[in-house]
Amino acid sequence: MKRGDVLDLDLTAFADRGKSLGRAADGRVVFVAGAVPGDRARVQVLATKKRHAEARLEALLEPSPLRVAPRCAYFGTCGGCKWQQVDYPAQLEMKRQGVEDALVRTGGLDVPEVRPTLGSPRVFLYRNKMEFSFADERWKTWEEIRAEKEAASEATTEQLDPSGDRQPATSPRFPKDFALGLHAPGSFAKVLDLHECHLQSELSEALVNRIRGLALERGWTAYGQRSHEGMLRHLIVRHGEHTGETLVNLVTNGRCDDVVEDVAAMLQSEFPEVTTFVRTVHTGLGPTSLDAEVETVFGLGVLHDRIGELTFEIAPNAFFQTNTLGAEVLYDVARRFADLRPDDLLYDLYCGAGTISLFCAPHVRHVVGVELVPEAIENATANAARNGIANTTFVAGDMLTVFTAAFVAEHGHPDVLLLDPPRAGVHPKVMAEIARLAPERIVYVSCNPQTQARDLAVLRDASGDSYRIDAVQPVDMFPHTSHVECVVRLSRRAVGTSDA
Repeated sequence: MKRGDVLDLDLTAFADRGKSLGRAADGRVVFVAGAVPGDRARVQVLATKKRHAEARLEALLEPSPLRVAPRCAYFGTCGGCKWQQVDYPAQLEMKRQGVEDALVRTGGLDVPEVRPTLGSPRVFLYRNKMEFSFADERWKTWEEIRAEKEAASEATTEQLDPSGDRQPATSPRFPKDFALGLHAPGSFAKVLDLHECHLQSELSEALVNRIRGLALERGWTAYGQRSHEGMLRHLIVRHGEHTGETLVNLVTNGRCDDVVEDVAAMLQSEFPEVTTFVRTVHTGLGPTSLDAEVETVFGLGVLHDRIGELTFEIAPNAFFQTNTLGAEVLYDVARRFADLRPDDLLYDLYCGAGTISLFCAPHVRHVVGVELVPEAIENATANAARNGIANTTFVAGDMLTVFTAAFVAEHGHPDVLLLDPPRAGVHPKVMAEIARLAPERIVYVSCNPQTQARDLAVLRDASGDSYRIDAVQPVDMFPHTSHVECVVRLSRRAVGTSDA
């Protein structure tokens, strides 16, 4: 088997990152993007390794019963959703299997049966935040490429727009040097020009299309990742699920005051749903603007939303779970797994803006939250005051240097320890300190089951297998993607015991 070969395969199982797998005649596993278990498909080999190959779906010979019609016209080109063509219950089972594989195969852990994945309350339009990019290089869709190949010459080339109408290649709706949408898979410079997206609200889609139209009318230029020139860099839309508030953040390369004034006037005239508009001036070469200057153009400059009965103020660049309804499901699982009691002291490590801390605070004696980012700790403290919660202490600092015996002596020995680290997981030294501290109960919330499995194996070894995994609950926060949250509950074994 070599690159370019065409194979007919039976796909038998889900694999990582939106792929499915089958076996070639030589026994090698073949990973196929876009395929679904149960498909019989014709695929083209893209790359080969000693034990496996990567391939692209060329044609469906017999479709899987797990297949459904994808909702989005850009599915297959845009990298935002990998599994819109998969029945949602099958997506949930795939994520359960992924968690089980990570904990058992990667971690070598002794776990009870992994529970069925809890689905997102909303399968489409579930995101409260989307960041769209401007670019001076537009990624073409497969329909456009096919149309160009069929055309007799450049002058008569036709392309397909998302509605299915054919447009001339020179149509102003498809300028080659302007796009607003999401980055194409694997490309840092090119952006897929999106005219529809089913991840956020319909208001978000309308804002993207109107601001694109205004930019083309005014002749504003899009920023280029290669040239580092151009006026417009990003458009960020944040929405309050329970409050209805909407924040728009326009990121520009330099001040671009005339641009900002025109966008502000348009928003106030045409989009009364937008409650605040901020501008971010970002002149650095990097793509992120977290440290850039942010100014309020109109409104309060912040967004408010609720999780449960708690209200949170969200700054333009502050972290907040992007699926509000899904976060309520996730936090409820974490709180139930913690088995909180009125006299408990709870440590919330990697607490962010304190959302889980405050969600749990009414059920315990005190909560101590630790977070690396000082601004997040400021938000957590402010959110506690806003909700009238007084039994919390938030500390800013690197977990490696803050979480020590001196820290425990100052704040007290925890009865319950909650972990919610970033995707990279927990440093082994921190896991070793947790093992030494030996809280009665541990709840580990993870967005990456692979690093979660690694960390739990470190805890097992460092603690002399003194913890038992009582329950494993996957939670789907991101439908149509391979991402999954996983909550694991651990309890300290009684002295002298080694099994359940």
